Amino acid sequence: MFLLHEYDIFWTFLIIASLIPILAFWISGLLAPVSEGPERLSSYESGIEPMGGAWLQFRIRYYMFALVFVVFDVETVFLYPWAMSFDVLGVSVFIEAFIFVLILVVGLVYAWRKGALEWS
Repeated sequence: MFLLHEYDIFWTFLIIASLIPILAFWISGLLAPVSEGPERLSSYESGIEPMGGAWLQFRIRYYMFALVFVVFDVETVFLYPWAMSFDVLGVSVFIEAFIFVLILVVGLVYAWRKGALEWS
C-alpha cells in the first residue's frame, strides 16, 4: 500500500528548498535601492568609462568548443564508480561501460567531423 506519510521528510525538504530562493529574491527586491537613470543603464567596465556598446557577439565556435568539453568532462566522471567497483559488479557492468564509452567515442568522432574541435 502506498503511504504518503513515509514521504514527509521529502516533501518538507522540497518545500523548504523551494521557499529559500523565493524568499531571497523577494527580500532583496524589498531592500534593494531603486535608482533609475543613464548611469544605471550603462555597462560596467571596472570603474573605467565604457567604450562602445555593451552588445558584443562571440562566434558560436567558442560555445561549441566549451559545450563539447563540458559534455566529455562530465561524462568521464561516471566512469570512476565503474572503475572502482569493477571487481564486485562483474562482466555485465563492463559491457555497459564499454557501450557507454563507445557512445562517447561516436560523439567525439561526430564533433570532430563537424569541426567543433577546430579552434582557428
